[in-house]
Amino acid sequence: MARFGYHPSTRLMILWREVAVIALAACGGACLALFDVPAAWLSGSMLLVAVVGVLRPLPDLRKPWFDSTMLLSGALIGSAATPEALVAVARYPGSLAVLFLGLAAIMLATGAYLHYVARWSWIDSLLAAAPGALSAVIAVAQAKGANIGRIAVIQLFRILVLVALLPSVMQASGGGIVGQPPTMLVAGAGEMLLVLGCGLFAGLVFERLGVTAPIILGSTFSSAALHGSGVVHGTLPASIQIAVLILLGAVMGGRVSNVKRAELAALFPLAIGSFAVSVIVAFAFAWPAAWLAGVPYATAMAAFAPGGLEAMAMLAFALGLDPLYVGAHHLARFMALGLAMPLLVAKMKAEPPKG
Repeated sequence: MARFGYHPSTRLMILWREVAVIALAACGGACLALFDVPAAWLSGSMLLVAVVGVLRPLPDLRKPWFDSTMLLSGALIGSAATPEALVAVARYPGSLAVLFLGLAAIMLATGAYLHYVARWSWIDSLLAAAPGALSAVIAVAQAKGANIGRIAVIQLFRILVLVALLPSVMQASGGGIVGQPPTMLVAGAGEMLLVLGCGLFAGLVFERLGVTAPIILGSTFSSAALHGSGVVHGTLPASIQIAVLILLGAVMGGRVSNVKRAELAALFPLAIGSFAVSVIVAFAFAWPAAWLAGVPYATAMAAFAPGGLEAMAMLAFALGLDPLYVGAHHLARFMALGLAMPLLVAKMKAEPPKG
């Protein structure tokens, strides 16, 4: 990859190729968005970049693109920590306790499956097993030199299958409409600058301290603190949210395209197996949580489903499930993963899979 110190024409060519990759990702997201697929901009952008990248080499997006994506992702995720969401978290202590036990069980069971069956390193296995917090997982994988390509394949497969099948499973369970989507406020320009500025500052401090995935963690915690305290109201505009998903999809798709074709084909049986393990464990823990919280089992399934926060939140809104219960649980899980993953893999080193 060329560096910024190269001739201006070379830098311009590199920039143009990166813009072309992002445009390709946007086309993929737009295609799925036309069919109202949940998480379309993330899934579609990653899929198209990955497919094209397998057919012909594509350039990886450089660090400034990645850091910008992590900064915006953290600001977006942290904006879910509204005072209302924090109240909802305090309303379901028993259910949240079950959630954290289930989170550990999913990580151990799915991670062990990938480690012992696929013979992956523990760091790759645990990052692929992480149920949600996709942006944080990718950031940690980038910082630790893990195999982002195969981690992304496992993660995306889980999200796509959940998005495709979970509504039918919920309907079969007898869950009804228990809530309506709240109106999403959009933060003003000044508030957005405050969130991004504080997030960048915190991220740079974390980076100086040697924290894994510093930008997204700094941005997430800064955004959560500003929103939870009521200093900032509202989230990023829809156009910026879409841009974040496209950039994240482009980064992930580029890494997937670097996976060898033979290995890519071998990943699908592993993706199916790891998905089955994750879902069985998650839905087993959702049952006592639903009883403790007094919510329908379908609502608990959406809250415990091992998918991305954005995708599961969109499904909850679309199905009319309790948005505060579902959102509070996915927010709590993201925060727990955001804190635990860098510490959990801090002593681990990326290594090639055993032959």
